[in-house]
Amino acid sequence: MPSGQQARAQAAAITPGGQPQEQERAPADRVHALFNGHRLSPGQRRIAQYLIDHLTEAAFLSITELAERVGVSQPSVTRFATSLGFSGYPALRDVLQPIALSAVAGSPESREQVRRNELQAAVDAEIENLENVRRLLADTDQVLDIGRELAHSVPLTVLGLRISAPLVEYFAYAARRIHPDVRVVTRGGSVAFDALLQSRAAGGAWVLAFAMPRHAKETLAALRAARSAGLRIALITDLTLGPLVDEADVVLTAGTGSRLVFDSYAAPGMLSAALLQAMADADPERTQARLEGYEQVADQHGFFL
Repeated sequence: MPSGQQARAQAAAITPGGQPQEQERAPADRVHALFNGHRLSPGQRRIAQYLIDHLTEAAFLSITELAERVGVSQPSVTRFATSLGFSGYPALRDVLQPIALSAVAGSPESREQVRRNELQAAVDAEIENLENVRRLLADTDQVLDIGRELAHSVPLTVLGLRISAPLVEYFAYAARRIHPDVRVVTRGGSVAFDALLQSRAAGGAWVLAFAMPRHAKETLAALRAARSAGLRIALITDLTLGPLVDEADVVLTAGTGSRLVFDSYAAPGMLSAALLQAMADADPERTQARLEGYEQVADQHGFFL
């Protein structure tokens, strides 16, 4: 008989599926899709990030107002719009406004959800983060492809510094049950550089990196070290644009709960679990053999109650 964890691994196998329908995508994802495939300057990335972060307001600003909010010139906003293929900023705004209206129509306030206190508001915000992950996972082919790459990278390095370190430890703890060689990097500087070089020299092909706010410069340095060593990078982060995203081969976005004094990480945790399932699906025989061996050792030594 398979163990409980083995049975869960079998029952939860991911069914490949197609792309999510446009109406199912989050408004922020639809805006971000406008920027995909375009090489943006640092100033243009600031404009794009402002539009994503303040969509419902920014979509109705004049070019003067938007330039002032972002801290750029009006010609910079025009060049930004034309770099995306629009005739000018008004044409871009015409596309943004329906998306912004759909965001307002789907907001909790418009559905008259009553928030009794700030703790419940924080939970509501995390539910929205999880809803965005749910939309992201509508394209199961993407997560299956990434899981397959991570499963076949031996060793697999999992990297995350400062506040991201607990997410690394969770992922690595679980991944070691189904993967023969998982290595953890939770310190920056020369320690990270040495570990990444050793991983590549040992045959590793991929790094899974976590980057949660506030984003440390040493995380960017570690990603650049991974790339210079010849490793490919899958990144789980709350960012949609910026230098960290630019260094990654694959980016999975998960928002963090930021309404309380310390952030919460329900959405990144859910993405981690989905990737672990995809890794298990990539090599079912190896997964079942390793889980069975682990359960036997755990039973022999009485690890659990």
